[in-house]
Amino acid sequence: MLTLAVLAQIAEAAAPVLFAKAGACLGAGIATIGAGLGIGKIGGSAMEAIGRQPEAAGDVRSNMILAAALVEGVALLSVVGCLLVIL
Repeated sequence: MLTLAVLAQIAEAAAPVLFAKAGACLGAGIATIGAGLGIGKIGGSAMEAIGRQPEAAGDVRSNMILAAALVEGVALLSVVGCLLVIL
C-alpha cells in the first residue's frame, strides 16, 4: 500500500514534467491562435486591396496565398515543436 510520503515523492518528481507538458500545450495553442489571426489579417487586407484596385486582383491574390502559406508553415513548425515536448 502506498503511503502519503511515497505519493508526495512521486508527485514531486513528476511536477517538472507536468509543467513542461502544460507549457507545451499552451505554446501550441498560442501558435495556432497567432496563425489564425495572421491569416485573417492577410485575407482582410487582400480583400481591401482588391476592392480598391480590381485590376490588380491576380497579383494581390498570388501574394496573399504566398504570405498565408508562410504564416501557416511557421505555425505548423511551432505546433510540431510544442507537441514534441509532450511526447
